[in-house]
Formats: sequence, structure tokens, C-alpha cells
Amino acid sequence: MYIACGETELARVVFDEIRRPNVFLWNAMIRSYSWNGPADRAIELYHRMRECGVRPDKFTFPFVLKACSGLSVIGEGKAIHDHARSVGLDSDIYVSTALVDMYAKCGCLADCYDVFDKMPERDVVAWNAMIAGFSLSGFYEEMFDLVVGMQRDGKALNSSTVVALLPAIGQRKGLHHGKSIHGYSLRRGFNEGCVLVGTALLDMYGKCECLDYARRVFDLLDIKNEVTWSAMIGAFVFCNRMEEAIEMFDRMAFVENLNPTPTILGSVLRACSSLSNICRGKRIHGFSIKFGFDFNMVVGNSLISLYSKGGHIDEAIKFFDGMASRDTISYSAIISGCVQNGDAEEALSLFRKMQSYDIEPDIATMVNIIPACSQLAALQLGRSSHCYVIIRGFAFETPIVNALIDMYSKCGKVNLAREVFDRKEDKDIVSWNAMISGYGIHGHGLEAISMFLDLQKTALKPDYVTFICLLSACSHSGLVTEGKLWFHRMTQEFNIVPRMEHFICMVDMLGRGGLLDEAFDFTREMPFQPDVHVWGALLSACRIHGNIRLGVLVSEKIQNLGPEGTENFVLLSNLYSAAGKWDEAACVRIVQKYKGFKKSPGCSWIVVKGTVHGFVGGDRSHPQFVEIYKALENLLQKMKKLGYWADTSFVFQDVEEEEKEQALLCHSEKLAIAYGILNLGTEQPIFVTKNLRVCGDCHTAIKFITKVTNREITVRDANRFHHFKNGVCSCSDFW
Repeated sequence: MYIACGETELARVVFDEIRRPNVFLWNAMIRSYSWNGPADRAIELYHRMRECGVRPDKFTFPFVLKACSGLSVIGEGKAIHDHARSVGLDSDIYVSTALVDMYAKCGCLADCYDVFDKMPERDVVAWNAMIAGFSLSGFYEEMFDLVVGMQRDGKALNSSTVVALLPAIGQRKGLHHGKSIHGYSLRRGFNEGCVLVGTALLDMYGKCECLDYARRVFDLLDIKNEVTWSAMIGAFVFCNRMEEAIEMFDRMAFVENLNPTPTILGSVLRACSSLSNICRGKRIHGFSIKFGFDFNMVVGNSLISLYSKGGHIDEAIKFFDGMASRDTISYSAIISGCVQNGDAEEALSLFRKMQSYDIEPDIATMVNIIPACSQLAALQLGRSSHCYVIIRGFAFETPIVNALIDMYSKCGKVNLAREVFDRKEDKDIVSWNAMISGYGIHGHGLEAISMFLDLQKTALKPDYVTFICLLSACSHSGLVTEGKLWFHRMTQEFNIVPRMEHFICMVDMLGRGGLLDEAFDFTREMPFQPDVHVWGALLSACRIHGNIRLGVLVSEKIQNLGPEGTENFVLLSNLYSAAGKWDEAACVRIVQKYKGFKKSPGCSWIVVKGTVHGFVGGDRSHPQFVEIYKALENLLQKMKKLGYWADTSFVFQDVEEEEKEQALLCHSEKLAIAYGILNLGTEQPIFVTKNLRVCGDCHTAIKFITKVTNREITVRDANRFHHFKNGVCSCSDFW
């Protein structure tokens, strides 16, 4: 009675009071734990039954084997198999079918097939267990071979067979097979009143991206449970129809008054995340708290992604820290969020914490960690990550390869990026784009064009991103004529409609090349209204070439668009300051402050012995700041002897020349370089990363520093790489 009412523990109290329970009572308790949980107690009770001298029968083994499959404890399952064999029950059809099911669900298909092959007779349940096992493990062709074998054995497919087949068909996007199974189900009448078949069908159609068919199946179902709603909402999310996914959730929750499951909440949170709808996401978060699912792993991981992608990284970290348990997906989500929000140091810290808890990083984790190394230009950590993915067998996975190409390029080792690229045989378009971009940021425009020509020899077609990378490479290398040519060919030969990003590249390229009037005319001839980024690229060029007249005009265009953004205020202010128009510069800064835009301080990083050291302009917080400033003063004296003179036009305050020179000496990249000189061996090159564009004075000074110290220095700024050696920079003073 207690078991029938679902009160397993009360049944156990009664059971424990029975002095000598017979096999029927043992089976009843084992079955209850197997079906209702906790499953480990079913196994525990099975062992106690044997200790009490009660011989298991043909019903005992299926019950306890179900518990083993639910827990995926293959060791226990094999031991129970041995016991069944020792008592001569392993060939019983019920026991054999349970063994097939257990091995299949644990992924031991060889053992599964061995048991199945030795069965003296096989019923539909045994065939279904085999088919479900091969479906679960993704053996598509073998699964259909079993279906053919089942029919040859005179067994007709039933609704359970159909439900077992459809998930694999959906995963393989086998729409033709899916429609055939659907037709068979209709002829056999499985769809009528069978919510399991209907749910499996709409899930299959969703994964095959036939959303209209999925919706038709859903609407025709008389009975819909939570799994059905979950499948339909999941189908909308899978097909990137996020608004409709949220509408379906609202209908389920507020019209049908059904309680959401963790899977449903996870799906609708992904929809909110994709739409950057934080407000709606917070309401769903409230739902999850109301129903007690806020710390469910699926819901928790989706909430981390929601807050991270919405820029609320502090909330994401706070939620992550409060989770009772975390898995690989949890760590991957928070690491990805930190990288997306520019906090690579926190991402690496979380990665180390993940490893300290013996949680194995997977491909998704490494795809996020490698870009964190890129952000910090932490080559040593990047190489360690590369070693790790080789050891784990991920090294030739396409997303990993693409991340490694990008990482080596952004860590100043474009030659290593090319080696990784060349080793990958089945490259996708992202691989080619990453390599073209890598050459571009290093100023190797001709190599980028050569790479693009090689791409055309493959079966792949360039996409709009390819041309962004190509035009950007032409811009960084001063290849104005080539850039114009490829912009024209992009539309005429490749039929790619230019996007805003392409126009930004063109304006940037023309502006850097000094063709300011042509760049201005180009913006006015665009087929749509230029955005703030297009005008910002032209304003930056006006600052480089000192064209105040055009700079003021462009600034007015930017202010009319709004929001202006901090960078454009800074550019205009610096433009006035460089021309000695201090009052106008002050007015711009006042407006900037009034509108709430704060200037980002110049920051530079250098990695020494695996530790990232950060500096800001005028920084005196570093433990070695006294030695750093002394080293800079010594360098300054030696540089002056070689002809260096501080370019004070890059100090945008109205102060005395001596103060300007001192201010220039304290720029963040110079502090980082001085620290590197003090702490790295004389033969070691220095690599510095900066968050802003390197100023003209620092660029000149670093060339002199390479002469004084006789060492190579690489600086990666916000725009590109600068490789300094023997008083010369790889950019040829064009950046």
C-alpha cells in the first residue's frame, strides 16, 4: 500500500520490521527504489538480500539492473551480471533484456551486443533496448540496421521504437527518415493520444529546423505535458526564433497555468540572453526562485550566461559564487562572461580554481580560456593552453584551432599562428578569417592579400567578415589603392553587400592615408546614414593629421547622432590641445564630464615569469616603482645623447615644457618596458600590451630604447602590433 502511494520510506519502515521477508517483498522494495529513487538504495538492498541468504529470482535482476543503468555504475552492473550468470538466469528473456538496457545506457555497446546476440529469443522490448542504446550513442546507420533486423525477425515497430529512433534522427538532421517515421506512426495510429510520440516528433522537426511542422504537431496534440512544452520552446530557441520562444513560455505559464521545469526555464533564459533582454531575464530568474529551481544546474548555468552576455558580469560572478554545486558548463559560462566583458585576469583565476576542484575543462572551456590569453597577450599561458588541448586530444577541433590562430597572432607570434593554420586540413572560413586578421594587425598587408588569394583556390567562399579582415589589413599597411580595389570587387564579383563595418574600414584607411577630404566625401555617399563609429574613424584621422577644420565638422556630426562615446570627446579635446587651443579643449572636457563620459586611463601590461603586471600613467603603486623611475631617467639621458627629444605636443595640458617631458616619461607603456628591462634577461625580448593607441612620443622613444638597450620590444596597442628593433618599427610609422 505504501509503495503504491509513493511512500517508499514508510514502506521501508514496515519492511525492516519483518523478521524474514520473502523474495517477493525484497523485490517490491528494490523495485520501488529503482523507480522512485534514490537508486543507490536499490543496489544496497540487493546486496543485503544476498547477505541474508535470499536467492534473487528473474524479477530481482531487472529491478536492480535498472538502478545500475540510472546511476551509470557499470562496475556494479557487471558484478550483478556475473551473479545472474552464476545462478543460471542470465539467459532469461527479462534478465537478458534488462542487461541489454543497462549496457546500452552505460555506453558499453560491445557488451550490449554480446548479450543480445546470445539471447535464445528476443521480444520487442529487447529490440527497443538495443535500438535505444545505439540511438543514444549516436550510431545512426547501425541503429537503422537494427530496425531492419527487427522487422526481419517478425517484430513490428511500436511507439517505444519510434520514440527511441527520433532523437538520433533529430541530432543527425535526417529529415527524410524523420518524415518516414512520422508517416509510419500515422498509419499505426501512434500519434492519437500518445504524448510521447507527439513530443518526440515535434522535437525531431525542431532539430531539423522544420519549425512549421513542429508547430503543427504541437497544435494537433490533445494532451500536452511539461516535456511537450519544453520541446516546443526548445525548438524555437534552436531555430533562433527567440521572441516566439518567450511568447510560448508566457502562454504555458499564464494561459495554461502549467508550472515550468528547469529545462523550460533554461531554454527561455537562453532566449532572453540572445535578445539581451536582461529585464525579462530577471523576471524568469524570479520564476526560478519561486519554484525552487534557481540553484538547479541547468537554470544556474543559463542565468550566468544571461547576466554575462548582458554586461552584468558582477551579478554573474555573485550568482556563480552562491551556487551550491558547479560543473564544467558553469565554469565555462562564467569564464566566457569574464572574457566577453574584458576581464581576462578574472577568467584565468576562475580557470585555476576550476582545476583545483578537479573539474576537467572541456572544449568549450578552452575555447574561452585561449582568448583570455589573447587579451592579456600572455604567450606563456597561451602555450600552456595549447599543450593542454594537445594532451586532451582537442588540438585539431576547429573552434580550438581558430582560437589558437587568434591567440598566437595577438601574442605577437604570427608565424606560430600560421603553423597552426597550416596543420589544420579541414579549415572553415573562420580559420581563414583569423589568419587574414592576424596578418593585418601585424601590418603584413601583402601577406593578408596573398592569404585571401589562396582562399579563393579552395571550395570555401569569402563572407562579409573576410572582407572586414582584408580591408582592415590594407588600412593598417597603408595599402590604399589595394583596399579600394578589394572594396569594389567585394560588391561586383562576390556579391557581398557592404555593411557598416566595411565602410568604417574604408574611412579609416583613407583617413590614415591622409586622404581626409576623400574620406569625408566617401561617408556622404554611403547608401545609409553613417553611424558614430564611421565618423569616429574620420575624427581619429583628423587628430593624426592635425586637421582642426574637418575635425570640428565631424565632431558636430557625431554629437547630432549621440550617444557620442568617450573616445570621440577625447579625440576632439586632444585635437584642440595639439594645436594649442587650450580653451576649446577645456570646453570639450567640460561637456564630456557634464554628459557623464569618463576617459579610460591608459593601461599597459607585461607578463614576467607567468605573472601579469599592470601599469597606468604616472603609476607609483608597483613595489618596484622607485627602481622603475630611476631606470627611466637613465634611459632618458642615454636617449638624448642619441638625438631623442620629447614631443610635448602629445601632452594635452597647458603646463611648462619640463612638466610635459616628465608627464611623457610616465606613460604606462614606458613604465611597463622599464619593468621588463629590470626583470627580464638581457637576451629576452620585451612584450607589452596597451589598451589605447600608442602616442607618437612613446613610439619614437621606444625606437630609441631598442638602440640603447640592444633588445627587441613589441607593443600591442588598441589598433595593431609594433615590432621595434634597432631603432625601427615594423609599422613604418604608419598606425
